[in-house]
Amino acid sequence: MSTPHINSKKHDFSDIVLMPGDPVRAKYIAEKYLNKYVQINNTRLMLAYTGFYKNKKISIMSHGIGIPSASLYSRELITEFNVKKIIRIGTCGAVRDDINLRDIVISMGACTDSKINRIKFNNHDFAAIADFDMLFNLVKISKKMKIPVFVGNFFTTDSFYNEDINMLNLLKKYNIIGVDMETAGIYSVAAELHTQALSICTVSDHILKKECLSSEARESSFNEMIEIALESTL
Repeated sequence: MSTPHINSKKHDFSDIVLMPGDPVRAKYIAEKYLNKYVQINNTRLMLAYTGFYKNKKISIMSHGIGIPSASLYSRELITEFNVKKIIRIGTCGAVRDDINLRDIVISMGACTDSKINRIKFNNHDFAAIADFDMLFNLVKISKKMKIPVFVGNFFTTDSFYNEDINMLNLLKKYNIIGVDMETAGIYSVAAELHTQALSICTVSDHILKKECLSSEARESSFNEMIEIALESTL
């Protein structure tokens, strides 16, 4: 059954969905890593594919930019298409001196400046955290593949362009390893609907150093992150 945002059939999706923000990256992952893949969604050009990775049925779907978009797609996947696990495979910013462009960071939890979780949680703070089993497995896989990763706290923001140096230094002070726009929302949807979610990102911008990857690199140069996520599904 399709929704207003996903024109797929009930069983088109695997129970595991990897979610990049960018539809172009979803297409890239399907073409590079999946066998016998088919496109299962194109509504609003939010592309989705289902295929096989080493004989494991996997779906890839983009979630767009920001908590509202990512939360909407996560919710519909869980409630209408029986998805049980969501892995966000995205990009993020960094503020720590020891984290550089192309480093891989895994979100154990996510602070936020968005009010969406407070609105849902009776105006109280909600601790948006990853599923432990998925987190443990992803770290184990990264060690097996000998790919270094950072694990820690994210900051999910509603504002991509933030020039508040005091806020950026505060994030650095509190040891934030990644700044993104989706993770806290995805984690709260998963908690509410009793499913599993995890966010793994590649650093595309160092905010304090004013360094960034090109748009082309953002689309297709994050293979190590993608491969860790795919291997964790087996």
